[in-house]
Amino acid sequence: MNTESNTRLLVDTLTARRDDFLAQWARTVGEDLRGRLSMAELGRELGELYEALLRALSAGSLDSHGEEFGETRSLLIELSRNRARQGFTPTDTARSVFALKEVLEPSLTGDADSVRAYLQFSRLLDDLGLLTSEAYLRTREEIISSQAEQLLELSTPVVKLWDGVVGVPLVGTLDSARTQVVMEKLLQTLVDTDSTHAIIDITGVPTVDTQVAQHLLKTVVAARMMGARCTISGIRPQIAQTIVALGIEFGDIPTNASLSDALRQALKEVALDAEDDVRGLL
Repeated sequence: MNTESNTRLLVDTLTARRDDFLAQWARTVGEDLRGRLSMAELGRELGELYEALLRALSAGSLDSHGEEFGETRSLLIELSRNRARQGFTPTDTARSVFALKEVLEPSLTGDADSVRAYLQFSRLLDDLGLLTSEAYLRTREEIISSQAEQLLELSTPVVKLWDGVVGVPLVGTLDSARTQVVMEKLLQTLVDTDSTHAIIDITGVPTVDTQVAQHLLKTVVAARMMGARCTISGIRPQIAQTIVALGIEFGDIPTNASLSDALRQALKEVALDAEDDVRGLL
């Protein structure tokens, strides 16, 4: 039998036993997913996919990359994205496609022509199953990237400590990506709160090396360009020794041993600025 004859046999078989095949397919996939998806939702997804497969086969194609299977591919990508968001594994997702082979096998292995048609259809489903895995993995990468960005945002809070004073309590390692987030949030908070003093507290930073120091300096320079006076607090004895040993120069950047010391100094400066403003009005 040629491809046209095979597709005609497949279409006839899939059409004649549509309800039976769909019910078996949904039941098999439902067992694989262990009841974590409602049968109504599962039936809808598989029903749409079944009809799309039928339309593509009716067009005489068995090429999963062909234009005829465009709708099928779109449905599978959407199914894969949903499975990834719902927490299913790539295997669970691919099995949703492969299970149709198990359903059709008893009906398409009776004679040589049926076997050839089944083997071609099986290869088609293998290709579509691989497509679901690729779409699933892309979605998981997007989810992981989004979660990493959210965690980065949460790990770099900028808080208002007093009128005119904001603080950035850093915890953990400071790298280039995190420095960029710190800069953006600090500068935006300076504008939003009309603050003139910023305190970067590194009490929770385990080590300070040359790279970390450079990141801190960049943040301080950015804050200064916005007109804010910037102080680095949390310089513990071990950190101070490391900075000296590495020959790191903080230049004229004020430093304090603790956040409370830095805040006390910042409040004095805010008070002096207020007095100067009052004298300037008189």
